Amino acid sequence: MAAATRTVRIGSSHGLHARPAKLFAQAAKDAGVPVTIAKDAGAPVNAASILGVIALGIDHGDYVTLTVEGEGAEDVLDRLADLLSTDHDSE
Repeated sequence: MAAATRTVRIGSSHGLHARPAKLFAQAAKDAGVPVTIAKDAGAPVNAASILGVIALGIDHGDYVTLTVEGEGAEDVLDRLADLLSTDHDSE
């Protein structure tokens, strides 16, 4: 089964700090399929790992690449991309 990949610009004005990183990691875990996230040309990490996501040091406006493998990969990418492009710091 082929992997689906998408590049997304981070919308949260303070980047993926604890709260938005937790929301994203939980959504990746709930997807039920393998999801990775990579910053720029860096090595991908498990998107369901909040520590892995925070360790990437993702700031507002950075671009990340999501890769999803498995059934419904495009739908998972849609949900996760929407989550990452939203400014969770304005709520």
